[in-house]
Amino acid sequence: MIIGIPKEIMHGEDRVAAIPSTVEKMVKDGHKVLFEKGAGVGAFFPDEDYKKAGAEILENVEELYNRSDVILKVKEPLFNEKLNKHEVDLMHKGQYLITFIHPANPVNHQMVKDMTAKGVVGLTLDGVPRISRAQNMDALSSMSTCAGYKGIILAADVLPKFIPMIVNAAAGMIKPCNALVIGTGVAGLRAVATAKGLGAKVYSADLRPDANEQAMSLGAKIVDTGVPVEIGCNYDPEAKKYTAKKLPDEWLEKERQALAQAVADSDIVFCSALLQGKLAPVIVTEEMVKSMRPGSTIVDISIDQGGNCAITPFGAVETKHGVVLQGIKNIPGMLPTSSTLMFANNIYNLLAYLVKDNKVVLDENDEIVKGILVCKDGKLVHAGAREAMGL
Repeated sequence: MIIGIPKEIMHGEDRVAAIPSTVEKMVKDGHKVLFEKGAGVGAFFPDEDYKKAGAEILENVEELYNRSDVILKVKEPLFNEKLNKHEVDLMHKGQYLITFIHPANPVNHQMVKDMTAKGVVGLTLDGVPRISRAQNMDALSSMSTCAGYKGIILAADVLPKFIPMIVNAAAGMIKPCNALVIGTGVAGLRAVATAKGLGAKVYSADLRPDANEQAMSLGAKIVDTGVPVEIGCNYDPEAKKYTAKKLPDEWLEKERQALAQAVADSDIVFCSALLQGKLAPVIVTEEMVKSMRPGSTIVDISIDQGGNCAITPFGAVETKHGVVLQGIKNIPGMLPTSSTLMFANNIYNLLAYLVKDNKVVLDENDEIVKGILVCKDGKLVHAGAREAMGL
């Protein structure tokens, strides 16, 4: 097959979908790799290294899309201002796209519809199930690690006060900041550890008992959501783990009420509560934001799936009601070298899993394929996207 790796066009996105070592693996697997010139420079991987690994370096990205059977990307298709064309318009019928599509997010609905109509086969990395045999292709977990770490650093950067307790002979004692982490999956746990390491007093909330136990082990004090386990979670006895499920409206409101005081008392609120393949639940309302102290900040890394805070600006940073709201879409892209290393290996492992006899084979009874498949043969099949679109 011919595999194309274009440069990411989203502003500030320096990640790339392959590193020289994964290109070398693809070539050894019998594929031809087309690599857009300069695509790895932002992550500090020069073109020469890709060329040595066996890639053909192309300056014309339209040629790359035209020739490729499979496109590997980091972010969803976007409008290319340089070409005055949308990336979907560069694709062709029967072409496979593997990237983070986030098809349930309303801002992506038109793009997903256009991609479906074009006959592109869309495979979204945010749908990789959290099962043992998919661990090495779970890019969402890898990028969540980056987002959890960097998200707390971003919070620290805008706070007008110290995070740790400061004792000074001249000024006395300054109390530590309060940090609340909502959702303690991979990103949330990294956020807890980072905030704790910076000296914050850390609180956390999650519907899953095992997630709460892990947060406590890192030093967080648990805030009870008020939601019974059987209402908020599904339990997989084989994997011995809980997964959060969509709450009925009345229970979501009870969760908000249970967390309201903790949000009001927090200097940092880190939002990372997600539902697999669905819109993120809105947990922090505008009224809750109003209750926070001026100068506080909310870092909402669930923004790609709609956001946990009702007024988080999509892809931007804004101050509302005296609170700095951070809805940056590509926080892992702020750690381009580390995140690219992780991402490139994840996407290669998924590609290798899907390819049989030198072509992509999609077994729709397979749990991994069911989770990632967005559109195929001109049909939108992704359940979360269909639900969000009201189909």
